[in-house]
Amino acid sequence: MTGSSDARAARGARPLGPGEALALLESSGALLSGHFRLSSGDHSGRYVQCARATEDPLRAERLGAGIAALFADAPAGARAEAVAAPARGGVVIGHEVARALGVRFLFAEREGEALSFRRGFALRAGERVLLVEDVLTTGGSVSEVRRLVESAGATAVGVGAIVDRAGGAFQPGIPVRTLLALAIDRYAPASCPLCARGVPLAKPGSRPGPGSNA
Repeated sequence: MTGSSDARAARGARPLGPGEALALLESSGALLSGHFRLSSGDHSGRYVQCARATEDPLRAERLGAGIAALFADAPAGARAEAVAAPARGGVVIGHEVARALGVRFLFAEREGEALSFRRGFALRAGERVLLVEDVLTTGGSVSEVRRLVESAGATAVGVGAIVDRAGGAFQPGIPVRTLLALAIDRYAPASCPLCARGVPLAKPGSRPGPGSNA
């Protein structure tokens, strides 16, 4: 599948500046304000619901091509041969990044608390894999996927995402590139000023309860 990957990677994978990425999110209603419980259990006054942006296939394709373009300068020995993402948040955008790169896509699903590759997904020893997520906060989910990738003998070559809301705090030792960085406050529940003001709490994410966030 990688024989003509250079030609496929060039197709539609042009850079996407932070201003354009922000406009795509804002125009889709993906940036929410209120009082939210994050997957980590922390609270925040803002939330990025990237599913609102990727529900439009053309917008999703544009965002995916933009992430792919962030890795266009990777040397030949570090170019992705596959894309892997955690379900559910990374599935749509991961698929679109793989489409832009011209490589295959696989995703990991939770069985109980742990992520695993199911549905016959498998990696080859030495295969180079780009990890993709919609929003990075703690990096917990993509770190889990990385462990799966490396336990299969494959190599994680980078992490791509639409939004970094961690302020660059996630430093896994491989390249991390995102279309947009947003400084979003987060609070422990016991010291949350929104709770103190009685603002109603919402849980908008895709996971049912506290755990490691993206």
